[in-house]
Amino acid sequence: MKKPLRILVVEDEEAIRTGLLDVFIYHGYEVHGSDNGPDGLEKALSGRYDLLLLDVMLPGMNGFDICNAIRQQDRQLAIIMLTAKNSDEEIIQGLKLGADDYVAKPFSVAQLVSRVEAVLRRSQASLAQAPIIELAGGLRIDTENLSGESGQSQLVFTRREIDIIKYLAAHCTRPVSREELLTSVWGYARNLDIETRTVDIHIAKLRRKIETDAKTPNHLVTVRGAGYRLMMPD
Repeated sequence: MKKPLRILVVEDEEAIRTGLLDVFIYHGYEVHGSDNGPDGLEKALSGRYDLLLLDVMLPGMNGFDICNAIRQQDRQLAIIMLTAKNSDEEIIQGLKLGADDYVAKPFSVAQLVSRVEAVLRRSQASLAQAPIIELAGGLRIDTENLSGESGQSQLVFTRREIDIIKYLAAHCTRPVSREELLTSVWGYARNLDIETRTVDIHIAKLRRKIETDAKTPNHLVTVRGAGYRLMMPD
């Protein structure tokens, strides 16, 4: 029998934490909880979880610092941040630190479950693929090890960034819209009300890594009115 995927919920509000534990246990996951930052970070770094549901406001250590600390050691763990405010600042900060997604409180339990399932589905599929992607100028991306090299520079990617590159590479003959990336890379249903800033922030992070000048990209270009396109060598 296949082992259930494991979720860690780091949330200091007992009612919310207990409710999330019950919901995801009901959906067949193995779920554990933590009510403070330091303990949550220690458990997350154990390497035994497939996804982390991480509140931003926590005693002892906030969610942003936890996310940053995790990404220094683990670029595979899927992270969804729970924000008390639907503010651009919190959303952008979390995504820049390497979170896969965010959900603003108060949230629909059904939508949260759908988004967790989508993130896990994509992360598990990504682990099963391991191509090397080569771009112009000697840029080489190792999608298995979430790394790359450009000349003498070594690059480090998150799993979500690699998912985006792989999808754009597979559809390099045409531009890919933000909405298509949300449905095909993030795995969200088309009827979910998801804002596209998530995609834009990840694209901006990728450009800072793979482009000589992120403001005038040559590899990952914007096609006005159509989306993004990864320019592959002929």
